[in-house]
Amino acid sequence: MSISRISLCLIIPLVLGVACSDADENDDMDDTDNTKAPDTFAAQVALGAEVYADNCAECHGASGEGTDTAPRLVGLDEGALPLDPPESRKVRKEQFVTVADVANFVVMNMPANKPGSLSTKNYLAVLAFDLKANGITLKQPLDLDLAETLTIPR
Repeated sequence: MSISRISLCLIIPLVLGVACSDADENDDMDDTDNTKAPDTFAAQVALGAEVYADNCAECHGASGEGTDTAPRLVGLDEGALPLDPPESRKVRKEQFVTVADVANFVVMNMPANKPGSLSTKNYLAVLAFDLKANGITLKQPLDLDLAETLTIPR
């Protein structure tokens, strides 16, 4: 188990009050609302679009273009998700090398007014939505193991 996976297994239970173990990796049920996780990347992206609109768009913009209060999430060639945190950022101190790095940050800090309040399924769906918005399509739904293997293209 890598450090990122361990971090998520430690962080998500603390924030969401659930257990996280290797045995849960193949479980199709979400950790907080007991609904089935999307079984395709397209379905995960569709869920992510809804969750993003409800929880992220107010700060990051309707299309992830960024605002005066929150950074750009879409447009990697326009500065979205830079490797190193910009000096102006007060919260982010970590590098974003992999999607798991972004996931670790998001679970601990987002939504800004309710950090850690989303289910694992919904956090992954928002990340899938952001990947798709950045031109990245996966052959399977995004999960924690896959997130560790995906390097953010620069």
